[in-house]
Amino acid sequence: MELLDKIKENAKRLRKKIVLPEGYEERTLKAADICIEEGIASIVLIGNPDEVHAHAKSLGLKNIDKAEIVDPKKHPKKEQYINLMVELRKHKGMTYEEASRLIEDPLYLGVLMIKSGDADGEVSGADHATGDVLRPAFHYIKTSPGISVVSGAFIMILPDKNFGENGILVYADGAVHPDPNERELAEIAVTTAKTTRAICGFEPKIAMLSFSTMGSASHPMVDKVVNATKIAREMAPDLLIEGELQADAALIESIGQKKAPGSKIAGKANVLIFPDLNCGNIAYKLTQRLAHAEAIGPILQGMAAPVNDLSRGCSVSDIVSVIAITANQAGAIK
Repeated sequence: MELLDKIKENAKRLRKKIVLPEGYEERTLKAADICIEEGIASIVLIGNPDEVHAHAKSLGLKNIDKAEIVDPKKHPKKEQYINLMVELRKHKGMTYEEASRLIEDPLYLGVLMIKSGDADGEVSGADHATGDVLRPAFHYIKTSPGISVVSGAFIMILPDKNFGENGILVYADGAVHPDPNERELAEIAVTTAKTTRAICGFEPKIAMLSFSTMGSASHPMVDKVVNATKIAREMAPDLLIEGELQADAALIESIGQKKAPGSKIAGKANVLIFPDLNCGNIAYKLTQRLAHAEAIGPILQGMAAPVNDLSRGCSVSDIVSVIAITANQAGAIK
């Protein structure tokens, strides 16, 4: 069974409730219809119910009646959410009047539903910029305990099954944080391990990448990776993690054993942690284009509850996949 099929099957078992704030958007409605039909998740659509139903009917969709549709202008928990917004942001000067206005924005309403326990995760961004999607999540859902940084992981599925875990590698950060410090880089490694377990279903073997392998070069950029590795081990002593490693030493066993003899990770890594966003973003795009790999992501990680941002050029099938991934992330949160 292919990885995406496994992700969808696990989502069906979990039956998580995923909120889609862009309930008026055509691709989102089509994806919701598929998810309901296939049992991938329970779906909450935000929008005027009459308009959502009319749009769904015009598209020939048969399952939207089974979704929960929340009207941002009027719904039973509106007052409750307004009060919660004021309570959580009063130190930032949030007023009742401002909260009353913001709660009618579907992107704010979606995260307040999650914060209140009325949904397990959110998928949005088909019709909104990344900043608009993430800002309410940062304000109200915030990061996981012990984590200060949100990052973006990519699952890379390669035609060559000799790399990673039968051709599957997880890259981070390739999407969010430009220049993490030592602590933040360690947090990215730890949260990527959680993503790997939750989404890919295998045990992470993490390589902290650099232009140096085990002291072959000396530079402050190398020191950052070395120190981040130490911090990550302190944060999660159960992790299989080593650094610093060059990419070839991390991926090719003969090179890994030559450059880092006796290493448990060298040549066997299935998770690659890049020292900054330049490296991570360039690497995933090169892998995608030159190695003809399928890139799934970015999968946002580090949030206390899963909120995933879509590309505005996404397809219906992309949205279905991200809903399934979000359900898997929600299922991994204890």
